[in-house]
Amino acid sequence: QLDPFYASIILFVGRAWDAITDPMVGFFISKTSWTRFGRLMPWIIFSTPFAVISYFLIWFVPDISRGQVMWYLIFYCIFQTLVTCFHVPYSALTMFISREQSERDSATAYRMTVEVLGTVLGTAIQGQIVGKVVTPCIESPLFISNTNSSVAMEELNMTHDTGSLTDTRNAYMIAAGVIGGLYILCAVILSVGVREKRESSELQSDEPVSFFQGLKLVMNHSAYIKLIAGFLFTSLAFMLLEGNFALFCTYTLGFRNEFQNILLAIMLSATLTIPLWQWFLTRFGKKTAVYVGISSAIPFLIMVAVLDSNLIVTYIVAVAAGISVAAAFLLPWSMLPDVIDDFKLQHPDSHGHEPIFFSFYVFFTKFTSGVSLGISTLSLDFAGYQTRGCSQPSEVNSTLKMLVSAVPVGLILLGLLLFKLYPIDEEKRRKNKKALQDLREESNSSSESDNTELASIV
Repeated sequence: QLDPFYASIILFVGRAWDAITDPMVGFFISKTSWTRFGRLMPWIIFSTPFAVISYFLIWFVPDISRGQVMWYLIFYCIFQTLVTCFHVPYSALTMFISREQSERDSATAYRMTVEVLGTVLGTAIQGQIVGKVVTPCIESPLFISNTNSSVAMEELNMTHDTGSLTDTRNAYMIAAGVIGGLYILCAVILSVGVREKRESSELQSDEPVSFFQGLKLVMNHSAYIKLIAGFLFTSLAFMLLEGNFALFCTYTLGFRNEFQNILLAIMLSATLTIPLWQWFLTRFGKKTAVYVGISSAIPFLIMVAVLDSNLIVTYIVAVAAGISVAAAFLLPWSMLPDVIDDFKLQHPDSHGHEPIFFSFYVFFTKFTSGVSLGISTLSLDFAGYQTRGCSQPSEVNSTLKMLVSAVPVGLILLGLLLFKLYPIDEEKRRKNKKALQDLREESNSSSESDNTELASIV
């Protein structure tokens, strides 16, 4: 029952807070001492219970007439901080379980497959639990005034407030409890089933580097900036599509009872095609896979906005969008370890910056999510969107078409242009791999000779 403007404020402030916590958490992780659980795992273990509590409180409606905005803002920021304490070390584990590029790429493919599968599961749980509560739509005031039924409007609102709204609140709480339980289960599986290899992490540094020095080194790395920029715009495109597709199906296309299934089609398609893109990038290279995978959504996005309402076409577009979603989220993550290897070659004496790389990557993922929600909420508010309305003004339908078609297509093209500037192609990647292998062999031989000399002296 919050005004859309305040909802946008909460989202924007929460993402701004993320701008502070993500790099700071990455820096603190890089300075964490090694424990018997590892260097990253303690962050995951200890943040989990508090993250679940804060997530549950985000969906709780406090019985206070004032201060609801502050309630949600505070717990939203707390939740974002705790998720950062989980997600940054979780993502960085890719670098700390192996030195081999092929094994890292494979681990990334598995991680993103299960991550998207988890999104499908969360979408299904949330949709089925909340969707079972029948919330009647509200006719527009214009329709009510034309029928001279202001009393009927008042009775409808009263019935909605006392009955359906309470059931909806309870449904959201139940869904939050179930998803919180899954969060704990997955954290337990992760902490029990994954072990960091101390020799793979390479976090030891002879000369400690301050946060700002490390940040300056990372942000001055050209390949990292270009990868982040391309990732930012393509992610924003697909998050705008996913965030508004339900409303687009409900009001613009008229498929009110199908949107949950259409969203599941997108996510299932993404889950099933991640192994395909893993094979494709191995066969044809990562940059080629980015161009083919992400651009394949453009004709279908144009089609769904231009053609008349058709359920079959909508499902085709959903499947095609899922295929591109898989490429958009798998490929940049699989390219990040290559950037870190390139950085190590340029700065061989500077270690321990991997969490900073991953923390900013995590930040931009959540930042694009917040920006897409903020853009969508404000755009629909300005267009005259009516919450739970049976129908929407024509301006809202036009805005929804822009948000799921024209704007994502423009962002995808801009992102692909930035990926064109990304300097690490397959030839460069092979050269970096060979150079890193030579450095490690040289370091090992130097260490062995030092040990031999020490033994002879003794």
